Amino acid sequence: MPIPNTLTLPEIEQSILTLRGQRVMLSSDLATLYGVETKVLTQAVKRNIKRFPADFMFQLNHDEWASLKSQTVTSNRGGTRYAPYVFSEQGIAMLSSVLRSEQAVQVNIEIMRAFVRLRRILSEHQEIARRLDTLESHYDAQFKAVFDAIRQLMMPPHSNKNPIGFTAEIHGKEKK
Repeated sequence: MPIPNTLTLPEIEQSILTLRGQRVMLSSDLATLYGVETKVLTQAVKRNIKRFPADFMFQLNHDEWASLKSQTVTSNRGGTRYAPYVFSEQGIAMLSSVLRSEQAVQVNIEIMRAFVRLRRILSEHQEIARRLDTLESHYDAQFKAVFDAIRQLMMPPHSNKNPIGFTAEIHGKEKK
């Protein structure tokens, strides 16, 4: 059974956020994947709240929610009035038992694959950085430029897009 709306693994990975030092997904994103309304998902969780300790699920505080809304450029009208819940990998795994639908099971399988893939990528990146440090310690300063270039390539790409919002001009120069 395909994932609803032909959602791909990279698209699922993009909806995984890091908050409070944990990789999590928003209740609204999960509800969309499961094909239910956010309030239905939230009600199912509240009916089974003992299955969701604080390390499985938590509600965003006011500052986290405001920051998240500003990053996603959401409208001030409509939408949710309450800060959303977020679910860790373990909480997402628990959701399939609470929602009890075939779609929930299939979606959870794909989400777990996304979490595993992200962990693997992070682990590989750390291993490459460790090996580069080891190599650098064995060679002299002549190779410093090479090692610096490799580290630069390992950095995430920077966006070439213009910044969103207003920019202020200071002494004839634009401040970004």
